[in-house]
Amino acid sequence: MLLVSGLLLIQRCAAHGVTPWTTTFLANQWAALLFSALWFFGGSGQPLALFYQPLIIASLFMLGLGLTFTAVEVGDVSIATPVLGIKVIFVALLSIAINDTILPESLWLAAILATIGIGCIQWTGGGQHRRILLTISLAICASISFATFDILVQRWSPAWGAGRFLPYVYWTVGAVSWFWAPKVQWKKILAPEVRTQLLLGTMLVGGQAICIVLALAIYGDAVRVNIVYALRGLWGVLFAWTAAKIWGAGNKRATNRQMLIRLTGALILTAAVILALLAN
Repeated sequence: MLLVSGLLLIQRCAAHGVTPWTTTFLANQWAALLFSALWFFGGSGQPLALFYQPLIIASLFMLGLGLTFTAVEVGDVSIATPVLGIKVIFVALLSIAINDTILPESLWLAAILATIGIGCIQWTGGGQHRRILLTISLAICASISFATFDILVQRWSPAWGAGRFLPYVYWTVGAVSWFWAPKVQWKKILAPEVRTQLLLGTMLVGGQAICIVLALAIYGDAVRVNIVYALRGLWGVLFAWTAAKIWGAGNKRATNRQMLIRLTGALILTAAVILALLAN
C-alpha cells in the first residue's frame, strides 16, 4: 500500500512535468537515508574482494526503480502495478534455475494465467494500445530486474548480515545517483505545486523498500514474500480508481468499464501468483 500510494503521488507530479530522472534520484536518496538505520542490526561484513555484490544489487535496484517510474509516467498506476506483480513468477523461475529442479506444472499454469491477466489489462487501452504495451513492457523489465535483486539479496545477505549488506547497497544507490544530478529538475523539487507530493511520494517508495528488502534479508523465502507483495496489483487498481474519482486524471482517466477489466486482470495475476507459491 505504501508503494501504490507513493506511485500515485509521483504520477500526479509527472503530470506537472517531473521526469523519472528526478523521481528516481529522490527515491534513491530517501532509500540511502532510511536504510542507514539498519546499521544497528549489525553483521560480520565481508572482505573487500566481495564488494562487487552490493554493487550488483544496487545496480539492479536502480534499474528496476527507473523502469517502474517510467512505466507510471508513460501509462498509469492501475496498469503498471498489476504487471509488476508477476515478479513473483520470475522469482520462482530463478529459484528453480539456481536449485536445478524440474519446473512444476502449476508454475506453467501460473505463467499462462499471468499472460491472460496482462492481456486483460492491455485490452483496456482504447486508442492508447501502443502506450499501454510500452507501459506493460517497462513493468515486465522492472519485474525481471527486481526478481534478480530479490534472489541475490536472499543469496548474499546472510554472509554479510542485514545490518551491513543493506546499508552498503543503498549507500551505493544514493552515491551513484549523483552522477545524473545534472538531469535532476531542482527547480521542480522546490515548486509549490509539486514539492509536497514529490517528496512524500518518493519517501513512501523508499520506505516500502525497507519492508520487503529487510524481510528478504532476514527470513529469505523470496517467493512467499513476493506473494504478499504482489497484492499491490489489486491496491494499484483500487487506489487509482479512487484517486481518479477524487482528483481526476486528465486524459489518462479510464472509464469504469476499463477499470473493471483492469481489476479482473489484477485478480487473474493474483491467482497466478498464488499458483507460483504452490509450485515452490
